[in-house]
Amino acid sequence: MNLSARQLTIDLYHCKNSKLQEMEAVQYQLRELLEAADCNIIDLRAQELADDHYAIVTLFPEGHALLHVFPGLRYVAGDIFLCKEEAQPEEFFKAMRKFFAPDKTKTTFLKRGDFASPKDFKPTIKTRVAPLRKIHNTGAKVIRILARRNRS
Repeated sequence: MNLSARQLTIDLYHCKNSKLQEMEAVQYQLRELLEAADCNIIDLRAQELADDHYAIVTLFPEGHALLHVFPGLRYVAGDIFLCKEEAQPEEFFKAMRKFFAPDKTKTTFLKRGDFASPKDFKPTIKTRVAPLRKIHNTGAKVIRILARRNRS
């Protein structure tokens, strides 16, 4: 058997969606997203883990999806594992980014199931950090900071 899979981990910082507080709304969104991607959901469970966060776990034949949501921090951590080489977990990320509306994201792609010999094994990992807001008037801010320092 040859297994080649892809996994995407996501960190969403400073989320703006007010539904972050509503575990059922996030659970519904995750179900809708996975069903639209033709994932046959076996089980989807949401559980409040502490006063400050909850988790949603989804199992399907093609893999799994997991979200940890911290409403007080406006932070979401998650991953999706898909047991198909041609899988595109990036679509999952795009939909989550659209739903949660974060200021900054961090994604890491992992290629899983590489059965090369141990001496040839080098994991394929790509990490990307991207702020979603642009800084306005950067030049003017730098000039003000320098002017304050010169006065001191």
